[in-house]
Amino acid sequence: MTAPDFDALSVGDIVAEESFPLTRDSLVRYAGASGDFNAIHYRDDVAHQVGLPGVLAHGMLTMGFAVQPVVDWVVDPGRIVDYQVRFTRPVVVDPKVGAVVHVVAKVGQLDADARAARIDLTVKVGEETVLGKAQVRVVLG
Repeated sequence: MTAPDFDALSVGDIVAEESFPLTRDSLVRYAGASGDFNAIHYRDDVAHQVGLPGVLAHGMLTMGFAVQPVVDWVVDPGRIVDYQVRFTRPVVVDPKVGAVVHVVAKVGQLDADARAARIDLTVKVGEETVLGKAQVRVVLG
């Protein structure tokens, strides 16, 4: 695979789209890998005690899912020079059906001098946006 051609991009182009299913097992595995064993990520009773609607996915896990389609698209993750998001809504992971994080990556801005693109991410679970102002800056050389 080769990196995308900067000159072939236009603002508004969808460059990647992917869905990521989450289960409670996913959260346990992520907790083990990250060391984040906060009980809101695996116990409904604790989540409810602190006013949450249920067990939540880790924010960094959601961020990781969101950027992955761009990583795959640019081929070389070193081309990503900035990544920012705002957490706007928690990702509740139902014990039976889980959750699906859906990501659409679209060209939001092009910088011809730097041969860089701002990729705007729309990140939803169902109809709800879970990450706001999610933007990735990539340099395509």
